[in-house]
Amino acid sequence: MSTRPVAKVAVADTTPSHRQGGTTRALLTPSSVGAISGFMGTFELEPGEFISEHYHPYSDKFVFLISGHLVVRVNGTEVTLDPDDALLITRGERNRIENRGTVRARAVFQITPLAPKPELGHVDTEAVPRPADAPPAVGGPV
Repeated sequence: MSTRPVAKVAVADTTPSHRQGGTTRALLTPSSVGAISGFMGTFELEPGEFISEHYHPYSDKFVFLISGHLVVRVNGTEVTLDPDDALLITRGERNRIENRGTVRARAVFQITPLAPKPELGHVDTEAVPRPADAPPAVGGPV
């Protein structure tokens, strides 16, 4: 039986990142709760916003759309997501997430497994909208 404290993180208690576009919040991470197999977070995109193209060389990304509508370009192929749709983006697949709709889109994502080091986990393949901003705080093994 584990004696680990319950790992709970509120969205309001996290620092948002706007580096790649939109608002991304890393919630359950190695640095926040001691996660060892991946991390989970949320992102929001206002109409016209996007998350710039990138890929994860060591990790798969799972995306679940809560509200709004998204167009996700995966290796050049466009996939439309509606509320309650889920999408798997496997490691190494370039992806760009766009809100072409008229309302805010809100999604939950999980990235797993973790890269060997946090700085190796994400590769930008297009210019990010706010390069001076810090990326989401994920952290490494605790």
